[in-house]
Amino acid sequence: MKTALVTGASRGIGRALALELARCGYDLLLTARSEGQLEQVATEVRQLGCAAQVLPLDLAAPEAATKLATWALVQPGELTALVNNAGYGLWGRFEELPLAQQQNMLQLNMHLPVALTHALLPTLRQQKAAYILNVSSTAAYQAVPTLTLYAASKAFVLSFSRGLRYELRETGVSVCCLSPGATTTGFADRAGMNADLQATANKVSMTPEQVAQAGIRALLAGEAEIIPGGLNKLSAALTSVVPKSLTERIAAGIYEKYLQ
Repeated sequence: MKTALVTGASRGIGRALALELARCGYDLLLTARSEGQLEQVATEVRQLGCAAQVLPLDLAAPEAATKLATWALVQPGELTALVNNAGYGLWGRFEELPLAQQQNMLQLNMHLPVALTHALLPTLRQQKAAYILNVSSTAAYQAVPTLTLYAASKAFVLSFSRGLRYELRETGVSVCCLSPGATTTGFADRAGMNADLQATANKVSMTPEQVAQAGIRALLAGEAEIIPGGLNKLSAALTSVVPKSLTERIAAGIYEKYLQ
């Protein structure tokens, strides 16, 4: 059976990606911090007729990638897909946010997917067809004041994905980058956004299921990049033609006015 490893699989987009892969016939290896939520997702996967194994783990810990790769490689089935989904944002001015929290975010958003991909790529390359899905964000396409390091980390994920895809172009491993916009998950709460800002974001939010369906469809079709939602596609496209100073001012106008 083909098997996929999904990080940050306990809720939100990660959970939706796991269930969408199960609908496509994949057994699942699921990891996140919350054992209870992981077990619930595993139950949902099994109800769809696929196997599921879980590993509760603090994925922001420096040794997490090594522990996760070691565990994944001894599980039943052939590992044919890796979904680097785990990540979070922090909202606020860079100089006012605790540095340790920002470094923790960067560890999870950037260093984990790099280390995990490096550890598992030899196994993926042995498969006739294998896939890597990296979850970025529409924030990757421009600087976003008050989400400064989050946007920078997602720009890294996007660039990493495109570069790696080219390097693997003559192999059986296809790399895709999923860049959702606002989505109805716990992202805003985790980022520390206030209720007024969350209400504004919810007006244009997609559901995790919509994002996951678009992402898995693009992944299995061999696409390089997918931005779900017409408005999100338009906003990302505009960043390539509108002066950066203007897009940054617009983004700041959305987020900064809600800071206390």
